[in-house]
Amino acid sequence: MARLAEKVAIITGGASGLGAATAQRFVEEGCRVMIADLNAETAASVSKKLGDNCSWCCVDHRDRNSAATMIESTISRWGRVDILYNNAGVPFAGSIETVTDEVLDRVFGNNLLGPYRMTQAALPALKESAQRNSDGAVILFTGSLQALKGRPNFTPYTASKHGIIGLVKGLALELAPHNIRVNAICPAATDTPMLKHFLPGMSKDINVAKKRFRESIPLGRLPEPTDTANAAVFLASPEAGMITGIALPVDGGATAY
Repeated sequence: MARLAEKVAIITGGASGLGAATAQRFVEEGCRVMIADLNAETAASVSKKLGDNCSWCCVDHRDRNSAATMIESTISRWGRVDILYNNAGVPFAGSIETVTDEVLDRVFGNNLLGPYRMTQAALPALKESAQRNSDGAVILFTGSLQALKGRPNFTPYTASKHGIIGLVKGLALELAPHNIRVNAICPAATDTPMLKHFLPGMSKDINVAKKRFRESIPLGRLPEPTDTANAAVFLASPEAGMITGIALPVDGGATAY
């Protein structure tokens, strides 16, 4: 039996990278998926590729009205929301000395405040799902290896992702009585379109930067998007029914140092 059969999930930032890979894996496991993304053209393309069990909505997760409209659209389409995966975020690499208020607002708005507001918008639907279903409901967040440790030249990004772990731990305790599990997935630098934005923080030479990222991982390779997607399938499934409040590294052993 498919591990997410008959479930309904929302994936923010679902039109590319980790989000698109997770949308595909969720559909493969029997889930119906709403892709929430600012890029309407790409979201529509991914949704069409994944078939009738996938739809899309153009959403800015930083905006409460936009988030609420997306929740309403999902319920209108499939009747409920069982899984919210707060995946959308933005990168940052550079010296803290040159960071402007505009950049700070963008990084924290997308990486921390947006997931917070999206979660608030989805909570009534998730609570209703958890009351009807013994498996409960699930909230996932994309953290980062930088949510668990630090690295120079990524400080605003690191701070925003550390905030996600605080959010996960607080929500896990607050929502446990409602049968809602809350977890984060923390991948190392992954081979997605976003990777190029992180490379300057390691070296001005792209090849050197990739080599340094790779050498920091004991398994000797960068994660693929499917590595995170597979972790998301597990954490969203009843198999993880006793797991809440964790930040799961998908890092090839990098946090074992």
